[in-house]
Amino acid sequence: MDSIFHEKQEGSLCAQHCLNNLLQGEYFTPVDLSSIAHQLDEEERMRMAEGGMASEEYRTFLQQPSGNMDDSGFFSIQVISNALSVWGLELMLFNSRDIQGLDTVL
Repeated sequence: MDSIFHEKQEGSLCAQHCLNNLLQGEYFTPVDLSSIAHQLDEEERMRMAEGGMASEEYRTFLQQPSGNMDDSGFFSIQVISNALSVWGLELMLFNSRDIQGLDTVL
């Protein structure tokens, strides 16, 4: 590796900068992450509709803003996880049982 890629923080785009720094390149833009967030929003809307589109819960859900992104540049952990899955990577909780003993495998 000739150099280390570091994307300087702009605004509140922490997720974008974190992903690009981790992957060592300019792979994700705010538009890319917004697209993932909108896809997740639609999947959530479809799941909520399964309980009945006339239900109070569904109507309340539709009135709420996205939990996957906002205008400040915030993107949810689900957006980050989906972005990483494009690369065949997955997030694991720090204290997850799935990674206990992982150091012996590595």
